[in-house]
Amino acid sequence: MNTLYLLLIMLGAIIVYSVITWLYQRKIVKTLTEEQFREGYRKAQLIDVREQNEFEAGHILGARNIPMSQLKVRLKELRTDKPVYLYCQSGMRSGRAAQFLYRRGYKDLSQLQGGFKKWGGKIKAKN
Repeated sequence: MNTLYLLLIMLGAIIVYSVITWLYQRKIVKTLTEEQFREGYRKAQLIDVREQNEFEAGHILGARNIPMSQLKVRLKELRTDKPVYLYCQSGMRSGRAAQFLYRRGYKDLSQLQGGFKKWGGKIKAKN
């Protein structure tokens, strides 16, 4: 019986953590539809936070690849005074990247709803 209570408490803690994280992300990053994303990404810093092999397989035209795993060491490549448009494959990593950037002073953050897999615009792939 104690094991069951422990499992229920752990499950509850995971759910509470997930909800808090989701609410925090909604507060700091704008999730844009593809149409909204297209309207503003040319005036912003367009960052693909996927790994290099994913980027080379195909990415939004004009995007820079700064993988989530390298964001901390490559932070100086981003300007705080310009909007940052983020995307990944599905939207999970771009949300985490937005949290990381927000804590370091970046305030105008947007991400592509559904990520690259939902993108219907022009792409570039390395041959």
